[in-house]
Amino acid sequence: MKKLSSISKALMMGVLLTFSLSSCSDDNGGGDDFSAKDSELSALTGRYVNDVIYVTYGELASQTERLYEQLDEAKSKFRANTLTQNDIDNICTTFLAARAAWEKSEAFLFGPATTFGIDPHIDTWPLNVTQLAIDLSNSEKVNTLDGEDGIEYARTGLGESLLGFHGIEFIIFRDGRNRTLAELRSNETDNAFAGRTVTGEQELIFATAVAGDLRDKCFQLEVSWMGDKAPASHIDRVEECEFNTTVNGNGLSFGEDMLNAGKAGSTYTTWRNVTTTILVAGCANIAQEVSDQKMGQAYRGDDVNYIESPYSKKSFLDFYDNIISIKNSLYGNIDGTTWHRESVMAYLTQHNPDIAAELNARLNGALTALTACRNSGTAFVDAPNAAYVKTAMDAIGDLDEKLNEAAQWIARN
Repeated sequence: MKKLSSISKALMMGVLLTFSLSSCSDDNGGGDDFSAKDSELSALTGRYVNDVIYVTYGELASQTERLYEQLDEAKSKFRANTLTQNDIDNICTTFLAARAAWEKSEAFLFGPATTFGIDPHIDTWPLNVTQLAIDLSNSEKVNTLDGEDGIEYARTGLGESLLGFHGIEFIIFRDGRNRTLAELRSNETDNAFAGRTVTGEQELIFATAVAGDLRDKCFQLEVSWMGDKAPASHIDRVEECEFNTTVNGNGLSFGEDMLNAGKAGSTYTTWRNVTTTILVAGCANIAQEVSDQKMGQAYRGDDVNYIESPYSKKSFLDFYDNIISIKNSLYGNIDGTTWHRESVMAYLTQHNPDIAAELNARLNGALTALTACRNSGTAFVDAPNAAYVKTAMDAIGDLDEKLNEAAQWIARN
Protein backbone atom coordinates (compact mmCIF):
# COMPACT_ATOMS: atom_id res chain seq x y z
CA MET A 1 0.00 0.00 0.00
CA LYS A 2 1.33 3.40 -0.89
CA LYS A 3 2.16 5.29 2.23
CA LEU A 4 4.33 8.00 3.67
CA SER A 5 5.21 7.92 7.31
CA SER A 6 3.34 10.29 9.59
CA ILE A 7 6.66 12.02 10.20
CA SER A 8 7.17 12.59 6.48
CA LYS A 9 3.66 13.97 6.12
CA ALA A 10 4.15 16.26 9.10
CA LEU A 11 7.43 17.54 7.73
CA MET A 12 5.87 18.19 4.34
CA MET A 13 3.00 20.15 5.86
CA GLY A 14 5.46 22.07 8.04
CA VAL A 15 7.51 23.01 4.99
CA LEU A 16 4.39 24.18 3.17
CA LEU A 17 3.31 26.24 6.17
CA THR A 18 6.76 27.84 6.35
CA PHE A 19 6.64 28.62 2.62
CA SER A 20 3.13 30.03 2.95
CA LEU A 21 4.07 32.27 5.87
CA SER A 22 7.18 33.60 4.15
CA SER A 23 5.13 34.21 1.02
CA CYS A 24 2.52 36.16 3.00
CA SER A 25 5.31 38.19 4.59
CA ASP A 26 6.79 39.03 1.19
CA ASP A 27 3.34 40.00 -0.08
CA ASN A 28 3.29 42.97 2.27
CA GLY A 29 6.35 44.68 0.84
CA GLY A 30 7.39 43.18 -2.46
CA GLY A 31 6.53 46.21 -4.56
CA ASP A 32 6.10 46.24 -8.33
CA ASP A 33 8.54 43.38 -8.90
CA PHE A 34 6.53 41.17 -6.57
CA SER A 35 3.28 42.08 -8.35
CA ALA A 36 4.84 41.28 -11.73
CA LYS A 37 5.98 37.90 -10.44
CA ASP A 38 2.51 37.29 -9.04
CA SER A 39 1.10 37.81 -12.50
CA GLU A 40 3.51 35.22 -13.90
CA LEU A 41 2.69 32.74 -11.13
CA SER A 42 -1.02 33.24 -11.79
CA ALA A 43 -0.50 32.52 -15.49
CA LEU A 44 1.56 29.37 -14.89
CA THR A 45 -1.11 28.15 -12.47
CA GLY A 46 -3.76 28.54 -15.15
CA ARG A 47 -1.60 26.57 -17.57
CA TYR A 48 -0.89 23.88 -14.96
CA VAL A 49 -4.54 23.41 -14.02
CA ASN A 50 -6.06 23.57 -17.50
CA ASP A 51 -3.38 21.90 -19.60
CA VAL A 52 -1.83 19.39 -17.21
CA ILE A 53 -4.28 18.40 -14.49
CA TYR A 54 -7.49 18.60 -16.51
CA VAL A 55 -5.96 16.82 -19.49
CA THR A 56 -4.40 14.07 -17.39
CA TYR A 57 -7.55 13.30 -15.40
CA GLY A 58 -9.64 13.50 -18.57
CA GLU A 59 -7.46 10.80 -20.10
CA LEU A 60 -7.63 8.71 -16.93
CA ALA A 61 -11.43 8.92 -16.84
CA SER A 62 -11.70 8.02 -20.52
CA GLN A 63 -9.37 5.02 -20.31
CA THR A 64 -10.91 3.57 -17.14
CA GLU A 65 -14.36 3.94 -18.67
CA ARG A 66 -13.16 2.00 -21.71
CA LEU A 67 -11.53 -0.63 -19.49
CA TYR A 68 -14.79 -1.25 -17.65
CA GLU A 69 -16.73 -1.55 -20.91
CA GLN A 70 -14.20 -4.01 -22.35
CA LEU A 71 -14.22 -6.20 -19.24
CA ASP A 72 -18.01 -6.16 -19.08
CA GLU A 73 -18.12 -7.27 -22.71
CA ALA A 74 -15.46 -9.91 -22.06
CA LYS A 75 -17.56 -11.37 -19.26
CA SER A 76 -20.50 -11.76 -21.65
CA LYS A 77 -18.30 -13.19 -24.40
CA PHE A 78 -16.75 -15.67 -21.99
CA ARG A 79 -20.20 -17.01 -21.17
CA ALA A 80 -21.08 -17.21 -24.84
CA ASN A 81 -17.77 -18.94 -25.59
CA THR A 82 -16.84 -16.18 -28.06
CA LEU A 83 -14.04 -14.48 -26.10
CA THR A 84 -10.78 -14.33 -28.07
CA GLN A 85 -7.15 -13.73 -27.22
CA ASN A 86 -7.40 -10.48 -29.14
CA ASP A 87 -10.13 -9.36 -26.76
CA ILE A 88 -7.87 -10.06 -23.79
CA ASP A 89 -4.93 -8.32 -25.43
CA ASN A 90 -7.06 -5.23 -26.08
CA ILE A 91 -8.10 -5.17 -22.42
CA CYS A 92 -4.44 -5.33 -21.39
CA THR A 93 -3.58 -2.46 -23.74
CA THR A 94 -6.36 -0.31 -22.30
CA PHE A 95 -5.33 -1.19 -18.76
CA LEU A 96 -1.78 -0.02 -19.44
CA ALA A 97 -3.05 3.22 -20.98
CA ALA A 98 -5.21 3.86 -17.91
CA ARG A 99 -2.32 2.92 -15.66
CA ALA A 100 -0.01 5.36 -17.44
CA ALA A 101 -2.54 8.17 -17.03
CA TRP A 102 -2.82 7.41 -13.33
CA GLU A 103 0.93 7.28 -12.74
CA LYS A 104 1.31 10.55 -14.66
CA SER A 105 -1.15 12.13 -12.23
CA GLU A 106 0.78 11.32 -9.08
CA ALA A 107 2.59 14.66 -8.96
CA PHE A 108 -0.75 16.19 -7.97
CA LEU A 109 -2.07 13.73 -5.42
CA PHE A 110 -2.53 16.63 -2.98
CA GLY A 111 -6.02 17.27 -4.39
CA PRO A 112 -9.11 15.03 -4.20
CA ALA A 113 -6.96 11.91 -4.61
CA THR A 114 -5.84 12.47 -1.03
CA THR A 115 -8.78 14.47 0.36
CA PHE A 116 -11.33 11.80 -0.58
CA GLY A 117 -9.05 8.80 -0.08
CA ILE A 118 -9.15 7.88 -3.77
CA ASP A 119 -5.43 7.12 -4.02
CA PRO A 120 -5.39 4.21 -1.53
CA HIS A 121 -8.82 3.07 -2.73
CA ILE A 122 -7.65 2.43 -6.29
CA ASP A 123 -3.90 1.90 -5.92
CA THR A 124 -3.07 -0.17 -2.85
CA TRP A 125 -0.49 -2.94 -3.01
CA PRO A 126 0.50 -5.65 -2.50
CA LEU A 127 -2.70 -7.37 -3.57
CA ASN A 128 -4.13 -9.61 -0.87
CA VAL A 129 -4.24 -12.72 -3.05
CA THR A 130 -5.14 -14.97 -0.12
CA GLN A 131 -8.25 -12.92 0.60
CA LEU A 132 -9.06 -12.79 -3.10
CA ALA A 133 -9.01 -16.60 -3.22
CA ILE A 134 -11.38 -16.73 -0.24
CA ASP A 135 -13.77 -14.18 -1.75
CA LEU A 136 -13.85 -15.75 -5.20
CA SER A 137 -14.58 -19.12 -3.60
CA ASN A 138 -17.65 -17.60 -1.96
CA SER A 139 -20.53 -18.07 -4.42
CA GLU A 140 -22.72 -15.59 -2.58
CA LYS A 141 -20.11 -12.83 -2.90
CA VAL A 142 -19.47 -13.62 -6.55
CA ASN A 143 -23.21 -13.58 -7.33
CA THR A 144 -23.52 -10.20 -5.62
CA LEU A 145 -20.57 -8.83 -7.60
CA ASP A 146 -22.33 -10.07 -10.74
CA GLY A 147 -25.62 -8.45 -9.82
CA GLU A 148 -27.16 -5.08 -10.51
CA ASP A 149 -25.37 -3.52 -7.53
CA GLY A 150 -22.09 -5.33 -8.15
CA ILE A 151 -20.01 -2.17 -8.56
CA GLU A 152 -21.33 -0.67 -5.32
CA TYR A 153 -20.74 -3.97 -3.56
CA ALA A 154 -17.16 -4.06 -4.81
CA ARG A 155 -16.67 -0.48 -3.59
CA THR A 156 -18.01 -1.10 -0.09
CA GLY A 157 -17.77 -4.86 0.41
CA LEU A 158 -14.20 -5.56 -0.70
CA GLY A 159 -11.15 -4.23 1.10
CA GLU A 160 -8.73 -1.75 -0.48
CA SER A 161 -6.16 -4.53 -0.83
CA LEU A 162 -8.41 -6.10 -3.50
CA LEU A 163 -9.66 -3.02 -5.31
CA GLY A 164 -8.37 -0.81 -8.08
CA PHE A 165 -5.62 -1.37 -10.56
CA HIS A 166 -3.87 -4.27 -8.88
CA GLY A 167 -6.93 -6.46 -8.44
CA ILE A 168 -7.58 -6.14 -12.18
CA GLU A 169 -3.88 -6.55 -12.98
CA PHE A 170 -3.85 -9.97 -11.32
CA ILE A 171 -6.72 -11.18 -13.50
CA ILE A 172 -5.39 -10.03 -16.88
CA PHE A 173 -1.60 -10.31 -16.48
CA ARG A 174 0.72 -13.02 -15.22
CA ASP A 175 4.51 -13.15 -15.02
CA GLY A 176 4.88 -10.03 -17.15
CA ARG A 177 2.63 -11.15 -20.00
CA ASN A 178 -0.98 -10.92 -21.03
CA ARG A 179 -3.15 -13.68 -19.59
CA THR A 180 -3.98 -16.33 -22.18
CA LEU A 181 -7.47 -17.41 -23.16
CA ALA A 182 -6.55 -20.98 -22.27
CA GLU A 183 -5.62 -19.90 -18.74
CA LEU A 184 -8.94 -18.13 -18.28
CA ARG A 185 -10.77 -21.19 -19.58
CA SER A 186 -9.08 -23.26 -16.88
CA ASN A 187 -9.39 -22.97 -13.12
CA GLU A 188 -7.12 -20.55 -11.25
CA THR A 189 -3.74 -22.10 -10.45
CA ASP A 190 -2.05 -19.43 -8.31
CA ASN A 191 -0.63 -20.93 -5.09
CA ALA A 192 -2.98 -18.86 -2.96
CA PHE A 193 -5.91 -20.67 -4.59
CA ALA A 194 -4.66 -24.16 -3.74
CA GLY A 195 -7.56 -26.36 -2.65
CA ARG A 196 -10.12 -23.96 -4.10
CA THR A 197 -11.93 -24.09 -7.41
CA VAL A 198 -12.17 -20.65 -9.00
CA THR A 199 -13.09 -20.28 -12.66
CA GLY A 200 -12.18 -17.68 -15.24
CA GLU A 201 -15.79 -16.57 -15.28
CA GLN A 202 -15.64 -15.81 -11.56
CA GLU A 203 -12.41 -13.88 -12.07
CA LEU A 204 -13.95 -11.80 -14.85
CA ILE A 205 -17.00 -11.09 -12.68
CA PHE A 206 -14.66 -9.76 -10.00
CA ALA A 207 -12.52 -7.77 -12.45
CA THR A 208 -15.56 -6.18 -14.09
CA ALA A 209 -17.08 -5.00 -10.81
CA VAL A 210 -13.73 -3.65 -9.62
CA ALA A 211 -13.21 -1.90 -12.97
CA GLY A 212 -16.60 -0.25 -12.57
CA ASP A 213 -15.56 1.08 -9.18
CA LEU A 214 -12.21 2.20 -10.59
CA ARG A 215 -14.01 4.09 -13.36
CA ASP A 216 -16.35 5.77 -10.86
CA LYS A 217 -13.51 6.92 -8.61
CA CYS A 218 -11.59 8.27 -11.59
CA PHE A 219 -14.74 10.13 -12.66
CA GLN A 220 -14.78 11.57 -9.14
CA LEU A 221 -11.19 12.77 -9.58
CA GLU A 222 -12.03 14.38 -12.90
CA VAL A 223 -15.21 16.09 -11.69
CA SER A 224 -13.59 17.20 -8.43
CA TRP A 225 -10.93 19.08 -10.37
CA MET A 226 -12.94 20.24 -13.37
CA GLY A 227 -16.37 20.89 -11.88
CA ASP A 228 -18.95 21.59 -14.58
CA LYS A 229 -16.20 21.48 -17.23
CA ALA A 230 -16.16 17.69 -16.93
CA PRO A 231 -18.27 15.59 -19.35
CA ALA A 232 -21.96 15.68 -18.40
CA SER A 233 -22.24 11.88 -18.33
CA HIS A 234 -19.33 11.69 -15.88
CA ILE A 235 -20.90 14.35 -13.66
CA ASP A 236 -24.19 12.44 -13.72
CA ARG A 237 -22.48 9.21 -12.67
CA VAL A 238 -20.61 10.93 -9.83
CA GLU A 239 -23.87 12.45 -8.59
CA GLU A 240 -25.55 9.04 -8.82
CA CYS A 241 -22.78 7.62 -6.64
CA GLU A 242 -23.22 10.56 -4.22
CA PHE A 243 -19.48 11.29 -4.16
CA ASN A 244 -18.06 14.45 -2.65
CA THR A 245 -16.39 16.71 -5.22
CA THR A 246 -15.82 20.16 -3.66
CA VAL A 247 -13.13 21.67 -1.44
CA ASN A 248 -14.07 21.77 2.23
CA GLY A 249 -17.72 22.09 1.26
CA ASN A 250 -17.08 25.62 -0.07
CA GLY A 251 -18.71 24.86 -3.41
CA LEU A 252 -15.49 25.26 -5.38
CA SER A 253 -13.98 22.53 -7.50
CA PHE A 254 -10.33 21.84 -6.77
CA GLY A 255 -9.43 23.57 -10.02
CA GLU A 256 -11.46 26.66 -9.14
CA ASP A 257 -9.94 26.67 -5.67
CA MET A 258 -6.43 26.84 -7.11
CA LEU A 259 -7.29 29.30 -9.88
CA ASN A 260 -8.86 31.69 -7.36
CA ALA A 261 -5.86 31.95 -5.05
CA GLY A 262 -6.00 34.94 -2.75
CA LYS A 263 -9.73 35.43 -3.20
CA ALA A 264 -12.48 34.78 -0.70
CA GLY A 265 -13.31 31.08 -0.44
CA SER A 266 -10.02 29.77 -1.80
CA THR A 267 -7.79 27.72 0.47
CA TYR A 268 -4.73 29.23 -1.26
CA THR A 269 -3.68 32.54 0.29
CA THR A 270 -1.21 33.63 -2.42
CA TRP A 271 0.11 32.57 -5.82
CA ARG A 272 3.37 31.61 -4.13
CA ASN A 273 1.35 29.30 -1.90
CA VAL A 274 -0.01 27.64 -5.05
CA THR A 275 3.43 27.25 -6.62
CA THR A 276 5.06 25.81 -3.52
CA THR A 277 2.17 23.37 -3.24
CA ILE A 278 2.82 22.25 -6.81
CA LEU A 279 6.51 21.78 -6.06
CA VAL A 280 6.42 20.33 -2.54
CA ALA A 281 3.06 18.63 -1.89
CA GLY A 282 2.98 17.57 -5.53
CA CYS A 283 6.31 16.99 -7.22
CA ALA A 284 8.65 16.49 -4.26
CA ASN A 285 6.12 14.27 -2.52
CA ILE A 286 6.00 11.74 -5.37
CA ALA A 287 9.78 11.93 -5.89
CA GLN A 288 10.30 11.07 -2.24
CA GLU A 289 7.76 8.27 -2.43
CA VAL A 290 9.27 6.68 -5.52
CA SER A 291 12.82 6.81 -4.14
CA ASP A 292 12.23 5.95 -0.50
CA GLN A 293 9.07 3.84 -0.59
CA LYS A 294 8.22 2.38 -4.00
CA MET A 295 11.82 1.44 -4.74
CA GLY A 296 13.45 1.76 -1.35
CA GLN A 297 11.35 -0.66 0.69
CA ALA A 298 12.10 -3.63 -1.55
CA TYR A 299 15.68 -2.53 -2.29
CA ARG A 300 16.56 -2.22 1.41
CA GLY A 301 14.68 -5.38 2.30
CA ASP A 302 12.24 -3.52 4.57
CA ASP A 303 9.39 -5.31 2.77
CA VAL A 304 10.37 -7.58 -0.11
CA ASN A 305 6.69 -7.91 -1.11
CA TYR A 306 6.23 -4.16 -1.50
CA ILE A 307 6.34 -4.35 -5.29
CA GLU A 308 4.08 -2.22 -7.43
CA SER A 309 2.63 -3.92 -10.56
CA PRO A 310 4.26 -7.34 -10.04
CA TYR A 311 1.93 -9.28 -12.36
CA SER A 312 2.44 -7.07 -15.42
CA LYS A 313 6.05 -6.45 -14.35
CA LYS A 314 5.66 -2.78 -15.19
CA SER A 315 7.10 -1.34 -11.96
CA PHE A 316 9.91 0.55 -13.67
CA LEU A 317 7.43 2.01 -16.15
CA ASP A 318 5.23 3.11 -13.22
CA PHE A 319 8.20 4.86 -11.61
CA TYR A 320 9.21 6.47 -14.90
CA ASP A 321 5.70 7.80 -15.45
CA ASN A 322 5.71 9.19 -11.91
CA ILE A 323 8.74 11.28 -12.82
CA ILE A 324 7.04 12.25 -16.09
CA SER A 325 4.21 13.59 -13.94
CA ILE A 326 6.79 15.86 -12.29
CA LYS A 327 8.13 16.90 -15.68
CA ASN A 328 4.64 17.71 -16.96
CA SER A 329 3.96 19.77 -13.83
CA LEU A 330 7.20 21.72 -14.25
CA TYR A 331 6.94 22.13 -18.03
CA GLY A 332 3.25 23.09 -18.11
CA ASN A 333 2.39 20.59 -20.83
CA ILE A 334 1.93 16.87 -21.46
CA ASP A 335 5.03 14.95 -22.53
CA GLY A 336 6.64 18.08 -23.99
CA THR A 337 10.27 18.20 -25.07
CA THR A 338 10.59 21.74 -23.70
CA TRP A 339 8.63 23.83 -21.25
CA HIS A 340 5.80 26.20 -22.03
CA ARG A 341 6.40 29.93 -21.63
CA GLU A 342 3.86 29.87 -18.77
CA SER A 343 5.31 27.19 -16.53
CA VAL A 344 7.33 26.68 -13.37
CA MET A 345 10.46 26.01 -15.42
CA ALA A 346 9.99 29.16 -17.49
CA TYR A 347 9.49 31.19 -14.32
CA LEU A 348 12.64 29.80 -12.70
CA THR A 349 14.64 30.24 -15.91
CA GLN A 350 13.63 33.90 -16.00
CA HIS A 351 14.27 34.70 -12.35
CA ASN A 352 16.85 32.16 -11.13
CA PRO A 353 18.50 30.42 -14.09
CA ASP A 354 20.99 28.56 -11.89
CA ILE A 355 18.26 26.74 -9.93
CA ALA A 356 16.33 26.18 -13.16
CA ALA A 357 19.31 24.58 -14.91
CA GLU A 358 20.13 22.36 -11.94
CA LEU A 359 16.50 21.31 -11.48
CA ASN A 360 16.17 20.39 -15.14
CA ALA A 361 19.45 18.48 -15.02
CA ARG A 362 18.29 16.47 -12.01
CA LEU A 363 14.92 15.81 -13.65
CA ASN A 364 16.66 14.44 -16.74
CA GLY A 365 19.09 12.51 -14.54
CA ALA A 366 16.22 10.75 -12.79
CA LEU A 367 14.55 9.86 -16.09
CA THR A 368 17.85 8.61 -17.51
CA ALA A 369 18.46 6.41 -14.47
CA LEU A 370 14.97 4.92 -14.72
CA THR A 371 15.44 4.35 -18.44
CA ALA A 372 18.52 2.29 -17.54
CA CYS A 373 16.37 0.28 -15.14
CA ARG A 374 13.77 -0.32 -17.86
CA ASN A 375 16.49 -1.29 -20.35
CA SER A 376 18.14 -3.73 -17.94
CA GLY A 377 16.01 -6.60 -19.21
CA THR A 378 15.08 -7.55 -15.64
CA ALA A 379 11.84 -6.54 -13.93
CA PHE A 380 11.98 -4.80 -10.56
CA VAL A 381 10.12 -7.70 -8.93
CA ASP A 382 12.86 -10.08 -10.07
CA ALA A 383 15.87 -8.00 -8.87
CA PRO A 384 14.78 -5.21 -6.51
CA ASN A 385 18.27 -4.83 -5.02
CA ALA A 386 20.19 -4.43 -8.29
CA ALA A 387 22.86 -1.73 -8.46
CA TYR A 388 20.94 0.23 -11.11
CA VAL A 389 17.98 0.45 -8.70
CA LYS A 390 20.16 2.25 -6.16
CA THR A 391 21.47 4.57 -8.89
CA ALA A 392 17.91 5.50 -9.80
CA MET A 393 16.89 5.96 -6.16
CA ASP A 394 19.79 8.35 -5.61
CA ALA A 395 19.02 10.32 -8.78
CA ILE A 396 15.36 10.70 -7.78
CA GLY A 397 16.43 11.70 -4.28
CA ASP A 398 18.63 14.42 -5.81
CA LEU A 399 15.60 15.64 -7.78
CA ASP A 400 13.52 15.72 -4.61
CA GLU A 401 16.16 17.88 -2.92
CA LYS A 402 16.26 20.42 -5.76
CA LEU A 403 12.45 20.60 -5.98
CA ASN A 404 12.33 21.63 -2.34
CA GLU A 405 15.12 24.15 -2.87
CA ALA A 406 13.27 25.68 -5.82
CA ALA A 407 10.07 25.90 -3.79
CA GLN A 408 11.87 27.60 -0.94
CA TRP A 409 13.41 30.15 -3.29
CA ILE A 410 10.06 30.96 -4.92
CA ALA A 411 8.39 31.39 -1.54
CA ARG A 412 10.99 33.95 -0.44
CA ASN A 413 11.55 35.94 -3.61
